[in-house]
Amino acid sequence: MNTFFAFTAAALMATSTAAFAEGDPAKGEKEFNKCKACHMIVDDAGEAIVRGGKTGPNLYGVVGRPVASVDGFKYGDGIIAVGETGMVWEPELIVEYAQDPTAFIDTHGGSGRSKMTFKIKDASNIVAFLASVAPAPEMAEEAEDAPAEEAASE
Repeated sequence: MNTFFAFTAAALMATSTAAFAEGDPAKGEKEFNKCKACHMIVDDAGEAIVRGGKTGPNLYGVVGRPVASVDGFKYGDGIIAVGETGMVWEPELIVEYAQDPTAFIDTHGGSGRSKMTFKIKDASNIVAFLASVAPAPEMAEEAEDAPAEEAASE
């Protein structure tokens, strides 16, 4: 009986991941218009990919980034508590957060209302778009390694 439940849970998780994998970045770019009232996408060099508001954190590189980790952004206590668990923004988690930010916080180690009051029924296209404008993984790793290598060579 436990094998059945484990198989069912694995199948549900695979379905969730597959739903994201089918997200359409082109559609997500258009759907991001809902988000840019509060969020921008500005790369590490300061180039605006999407100009937007500053009420929410910059979403450049959000996929794979630790929760509540944009330097200088004033997060709410609930999402800070979630970030303190070590959680990283995986695509499925971003989709879940967008559906109901306050419920997400309460489910994942925080408590209280989210500062993000907007809810998106299905953010998989938006997440696909965000992933498409993120730095390439090897470039991000090189950027992280560069200061350590420079310090080691001094």
